[in-house]
Amino acid sequence: MKSQARFPSFRDKLAGEHGVALILVLWIFMFLFVVAFEFSTSTREEAAAAHRFSDETVGYYLAVAGFERGLYDFLNQQAGTGSLQQDKKSDLFDGSWREEGGGAGLSRVRLIDEGGKININRVSEETLRRVFTNLGIVDVQRDILVDSIMDWRDADDLHRTNGAENDYYASLSPVYTPKNGPLDSVEELLWIRGMTADLFFGYDEEKGPSTDNPRRVALRELFTVDSPIDRVNLRTASAEVIHALMGIPLEKCQAFIEERKKLSEKSLADLLPLLGIGAGDAALQMFIFTNPSVVAVEAEGRVEDARLPRRVKGIVRLGGAQGFEVLRWVDRDLALPRN
Repeated sequence: MKSQARFPSFRDKLAGEHGVALILVLWIFMFLFVVAFEFSTSTREEAAAAHRFSDETVGYYLAVAGFERGLYDFLNQQAGTGSLQQDKKSDLFDGSWREEGGGAGLSRVRLIDEGGKININRVSEETLRRVFTNLGIVDVQRDILVDSIMDWRDADDLHRTNGAENDYYASLSPVYTPKNGPLDSVEELLWIRGMTADLFFGYDEEKGPSTDNPRRVALRELFTVDSPIDRVNLRTASAEVIHALMGIPLEKCQAFIEERKKLSEKSLADLLPLLGIGAGDAALQMFIFTNPSVVAVEAEGRVEDARLPRRVKGIVRLGGAQGFEVLRWVDRDLALPRN
């Protein structure tokens, strides 16, 4: 009777141990599942990172190949003819992208004459004020921009009425000091009082370009620090630059650019009437008509399924032992919205 009385308790104990074992097995399976899931996720992320790195590497060398092609075209044109002439497709300096396939992806390149822009280190206060007025910048912001840029460039610590010197920049966070000298790059404008990202880039940088946030004339496309001349090269100046300097409606400036492309042999006398400028007009003092000697070679490379292109940029000047000199190299240039 005693053994029979003990048997149920032993069976209950055995059943309890089976329950504990089942729970342990379930926990082990859950642990293994989590480990396997984490391992799988990590493997996928590493594979995706490796794929992105591979795409970026290929895109970079496609961009470099595009740069070399653009540089070759520039040097070949200068050495072959000694002057700018249109080829069968387009003028090298019309600002348009030329695209070519390159194995696993595409590369495209364009050449921009730095002499066709406004030299921010040499432009006069009067011209700078006119440029901002023609761009529709309101008077208060215009005056702050002009005075602050002039203060940034000059060597003293005396600020103009609407300008800024060390006392203003010392009140900012983080604190920095004005250059009190020539700008080293156009991007330096972003440090100057009154400059905003939407003025510099031509659209609200946070929102990006869209129908609700259309692009306007971007200051980064108008100004340069690399132009070797005080005036603007009318032979290669963009419609936006001409509009900013002259105040001529942008549509008329764009029409002028299109007509300029049609001229097989460009001359100043042919171009001036298209802008309504006479031979003795004082506006001619702002322009020069010459061959480019300092150009920006911008190139992009993209693998076919890549989301974003890899972009490089080089500022090239004619001359030197090799026939050219790279003044500046930007290994990861900012890619603006495609034209």
